Amino acid sequence: MPDRIRLDGRVAVVTGAAGVIGTATMRLLAERGAHIVAVDRSQQHLQTAIADLPAAARALAVAADVTREDEVADYVRVAVDAFGTIDVFHNNAGVEGDIAPITRCSLEAFRRVIDVNVVGVFLGLKHVLPVMLKQNKGSIINTASIAGLIGSPDIAAYSASKHAVIGLTKSAALECTATGVRVNCVCPGLIDSRMLSAIIEGRNPGQAPIPDGKIVERIPARRLGQASEVASVVAFLASDEASYVSGSAYTIDGGRTAG
Repeated sequence: MPDRIRLDGRVAVVTGAAGVIGTATMRLLAERGAHIVAVDRSQQHLQTAIADLPAAARALAVAADVTREDEVADYVRVAVDAFGTIDVFHNNAGVEGDIAPITRCSLEAFRRVIDVNVVGVFLGLKHVLPVMLKQNKGSIINTASIAGLIGSPDIAAYSASKHAVIGLTKSAALECTATGVRVNCVCPGLIDSRMLSAIIEGRNPGQAPIPDGKIVERIPARRLGQASEVASVVAFLASDEASYVSGSAYTIDGGRTAG
């Protein structure tokens, strides 16, 4: 009986690939047999991110700005030209933006977050979906956040953008009704990462580092999450084990939003 969690020979495109979640996801997808197309803005960071992937992954690094439609179309074209198809799309690129209350958030800063986190996800969907719909199969996993499920002070733009990602996910899933294409999203909570550190520091400028115990005391699991734990859910959603899952938002937050 085939192992339905395996991704042997499938082609996975990962945006935000040089970030902690993107890198962990690429590694796990590659370990499960996928070929990898890694997308991020910096070619240098991409090369570092794919350096340790198994040779069998045949990893390609494509520098692209997800807010520019021509560059999104290019990374899709590169993937199809190289491998003939796209089977898995981790639509993951995102930024936290400025950490400040709404009254001190500039319009430029707000628009930048929306541009990357919402427009970037939209453009990825717009250009990858036709490839998957033509072949009548594929799995798209957008990266949202628990900030898309609840309010969060000082990151209103980020929170608004992640609410939008969940809405895009559900709408895209319904547009794929009666096809073999599934669209879901993951909602990470407090993950040990550069982004979390930036948010904590932005909320407490000039202050001593907050003790780890203080940060995690509201998390039922009593610890930060790891990027590898997000990757595990992405890899599940990419696989045939999730063949009846579409339009869902999976929280990966140690129980943070359970109450």
